[in-house]
Amino acid sequence: MDLYEYQGKQVFGRFGIPVSEGRLAKTPEEARAAAEELGGPVVVKAQVLTGGRGKAGGVKLAHDPADAEAKARDILGLDINGHVVRKLWIEQASDIAKEYYLSITFDRGTKQLLFMLTTEGGVEIEQVADENPDALAHLHVDPLEGFQPYQARRLIYGAGIDDPGEQKQLLGIIEKLYGCFVGSDAMLTEINPLIVTPTGEVRALDSKFTVDDSALFRHPDIAEMRDVEAADPQERLAREKGVTYVKLDGEVGILGNGAGLSMSTVDVVVVAGGRPANFCDLGGGGDAQGVVDALEVITSDDQVRSIFFNIFGGITRCDEVARGILTALDQMKIDLPIVVRLDGTNAEEGRRLLAEAAPPNLHVEPTMLEAARRAVELAA
Repeated sequence: MDLYEYQGKQVFGRFGIPVSEGRLAKTPEEARAAAEELGGPVVVKAQVLTGGRGKAGGVKLAHDPADAEAKARDILGLDINGHVVRKLWIEQASDIAKEYYLSITFDRGTKQLLFMLTTEGGVEIEQVADENPDALAHLHVDPLEGFQPYQARRLIYGAGIDDPGEQKQLLGIIEKLYGCFVGSDAMLTEINPLIVTPTGEVRALDSKFTVDDSALFRHPDIAEMRDVEAADPQERLAREKGVTYVKLDGEVGILGNGAGLSMSTVDVVVVAGGRPANFCDLGGGGDAQGVVDALEVITSDDQVRSIFFNIFGGITRCDEVARGILTALDQMKIDLPIVVRLDGTNAEEGRRLLAEAAPPNLHVEPTMLEAARRAVELAA
């Protein structure tokens, strides 16, 4: 789950990480009122769950409340990488002497937390890594050992930060960011830029914050921050129906039982020359209602031109899945071609049920690869 900048800063604040004061606004009038309350120049910042706001005109300096209202009117409704701006963060403008970058993410390769710090903040970290990798200090934290103060010092020295005042503040911020990351079950906490003001104050000017969905039950306060309206329509529908679904950009709708088989199905569709429209996991049960719910989600995507069911009957009974498919076709009008591959428990019974019903748009194939090729062919 990704948080908006203002939400990430709220969580930062709970852990003592210094941030600039700001107010949320949803209308130009609210932006003006926020600017009046904050006083002085403010920055009007689009709140969207994507990067590139500045380049798209979503971050603007306003010199007074009237200017803030005008800038807010320009930014609201702006489309930034497919995300429409509906919220603004009105923040006190900051004088900036230096821009650093600080983040913690989870390194799946080492199964450890990874700190990154560089004095080249304000730009994409990938650009720094490509153009000047020596400027990027990184350090892993062993989960069995936990964070130790010496690690923060090593990170600071590795980044080449030699100002004693900045070092002292960074020691505290690094430790608090670690506490924030672990305490929130985060997958990414990023501050870019982490600014140094002309007076030497270090604070977070931005926030990029991703929380592990599987841990949200432990953080109801963070779970409440989810913006349901900002989610992809299919993923929102899937969440409402309890379907495991990820939207992709192809034409072949995929439904498998089990995450491993579903991911393999995505791969085999690519091997067959097609493009998957989604990842959808029916799970271990495969009852009729689950199939109906999954099909409702998949068919709500206008890009889908064919549907590929790939079912292996271990815990799941293939005859039950077949009944689910037929029930869905009775309940829903589905004109798209459907390709089904059944194997495992009660596979013969499942294939018999489908053959007897014989819907004109239903195609049963014996193997995974043959089914993938047929689905790709029918989607063309």
